[in-house]
Amino acid sequence: MNLHPTAIIDPRAQVPASCRIGPYCAIGPEVELGENCRLLSHVTIEGPAKIGSDNAFFPFCAIGMAPQDVTYRGEPTRLEIGHHNEIREYVTINRGTVKGGGVTRVGSHILIMAYTHIGHDCLIEDHAMLINGATIAGHVTVEEWAVVGALCPVHQFVRIGAHSYIGGGTTITQDVLPFSMTSAARDTHAYGINKVGLERRGFSSERIARIHHAYKILLASRMNTSQALAKLKSEADRGEDVDMLIRFIEASERGIIK
Repeated sequence: MNLHPTAIIDPRAQVPASCRIGPYCAIGPEVELGENCRLLSHVTIEGPAKIGSDNAFFPFCAIGMAPQDVTYRGEPTRLEIGHHNEIREYVTINRGTVKGGGVTRVGSHILIMAYTHIGHDCLIEDHAMLINGATIAGHVTVEEWAVVGALCPVHQFVRIGAHSYIGGGTTITQDVLPFSMTSAARDTHAYGINKVGLERRGFSSERIARIHHAYKILLASRMNTSQALAKLKSEADRGEDVDMLIRFIEASERGIIK
């Protein structure tokens, strides 16, 4: 492999010859790297961790470290990372805890920008984007294509809905609705749908119109959430996106940001 002489790889790690390991990197035992991974320099990865192919790790990121949880007692929990991710400078990603299921999971095609933290037992789904300094507490789910803005702290057990967009500097303590735009500049309210993001992902005008109609009922009518859900369920042509929105709200345990 392309291995810098200052790098340290534990003999119990699995590192394919196609990987490039730069200066002063450290790979611990029970770390399994996929093909064509690049560790630029000063990257530390601890295990147990299974990491897919074609991932890039930038300087000074710390991957697979023990969870920052006072109840953790050294149990062999895990980190799993998919493929084609870009993990930038000073990112920290922790392994899971026994009480949280034992695994932190990061999907594929995700951009994790500098200084982001992903806590124990999180699930980050495919194509998500975490902007510089996003701070994701333990047990958080970030669904596919969601964008968490710069310097956003996200409370533990919160869910960030698919295709949503959170503006920079927004503190998130409740679930963020799918397709929504949420910002501290709007008093941490959902103030509309992420139309630009949906268009970029190939949503048709008809799909976007159905989502927009659902949001008018949820956010702009005088109905409470239960009444709005009943109204949406009564509409036969609501579509699969609105069905997903309904399921998300009904499954919420922390409440939703409206």
